Amino acid sequence: MALQMTDGMKETLHYRLVILGSGPAGLTAAIYVSRAQLKPLLIEGAEPGGQLMITTTVENFPGFPEGINGPKLMMNMREQAENFGTVFLRDQVEAVDLSKRPFLLRLGEETVSADALIIATGASANWLGLASEKKLRGYGVSACATCDGFFFKNQEVVVVGGGDSALEDAVYLTRFAAKVTVIHRRDQLRASRYLQEKSFKSDKIQFIWDSVVMEILGTEEEGVKAVKIQNRKTGEISEYPANGVFIAIGHTPNTQIFKGQLDMDGKGYILTKCKTTETSVPGVFAAGDVQDSVYRQAISAAGTGCMAALDAERFLAKME
Repeated sequence: MALQMTDGMKETLHYRLVILGSGPAGLTAAIYVSRAQLKPLLIEGAEPGGQLMITTTVENFPGFPEGINGPKLMMNMREQAENFGTVFLRDQVEAVDLSKRPFLLRLGEETVSADALIIATGASANWLGLASEKKLRGYGVSACATCDGFFFKNQEVVVVGGGDSALEDAVYLTRFAAKVTVIHRRDQLRASRYLQEKSFKSDKIQFIWDSVVMEILGTEEEGVKAVKIQNRKTGEISEYPANGVFIAIGHTPNTQIFKGQLDMDGKGYILTKCKTTETSVPGVFAAGDVQDSVYRQAISAAGTGCMAALDAERFLAKME
């Protein structure tokens, strides 16, 4: 979405470097560039803190042997960046113009310009859209098996979906869960043949076909107890016991405002040059889930945030 300037816009504020996104990638980038005295502006976006804000416990982030609450981890990272001089703005970018430098970003009636830009807007998990699903996120409902599977040792879990992501999650969850049930709305899977064969051979994985999840039953205090499902062919409604529900129906990168201005893959993930965070536009860098459709982990996002910070710092030094 290209930026269209209007007479009602206020005076443009200029920063040498602007970071979009306040998840692990954006905050790590902010820590590094603010330590380099670049005084960046970080625009937090629609979901300050990113997906870890709905994660109750993070046990796989290095440095926390007892684990750490997801929101606490993000607040610690934010405080660290702020202590080094990062300027935070709780707002959302509505449009950008990357055709010339300085780049222009519109936030409502305000406009910000930047000599360099780090995009760390992340990717949003696709959800079913159920009220009970939203209520129980972090309390037995998850969209990240590698993040939360460990908490379901010897328990029964459900995976919703029928593609590669769903079967990858199901196979991974067999390391911990006593039983994994894949619920798919059709009678055939969309996943690769290899993953299908691997899943069918597992004595821990079973399938419920032609069915959709209508409601997730449970409470924040006791967690998930069951799912209410409906068979799409017969209309029959039933309850199926489960201690956890993993939604695996894909992710959508938050890149809509950059379409037509940056090179992306077929799913909308920003393409970066080999072994860097450089995008197709010089001075624009991408980090975290916005350019990573494979790993989607807090630590890998933080790593690319560090890379983007160093790439941006070098770019600005060359400009001088």
